Amino acid sequence: MPNIVALLKTERDKVARQLKGLNAALAAFAGSYTDGATRPRRRGKLSAQGLANIRAAQRARREKERRASDGASNTAPKRSMSKAARARIAAAQRARWAKVKAGKG
Repeated sequence: MPNIVALLKTERDKVARQLKGLNAALAAFAGSYTDGATRPRRRGKLSAQGLANIRAAQRARREKERRASDGASNTAPKRSMSKAARARIAAAQRARWAKVKAGKG
């Protein structure tokens, strides 16, 4: 039995050394074999003139939209229901609920 324990300990030490070597190799190659996804993408700087051009173009687009709309909103006017129509709907709903309650009782 003591012989088996000694063999297992030596095997454990051997595997530990192999694992240490693999970790060292992985650490050495990790920096050179990246897929590029780990590094953040750097954005180019925009010159003051480029920024001014973008702002002017956006102003022109907004002005064009404003002129096209003529100040009128694109939403439809609110639809209203007559009192008679509302009364018919309410009566029909009361009848439906009366039928449901009659079925339960």
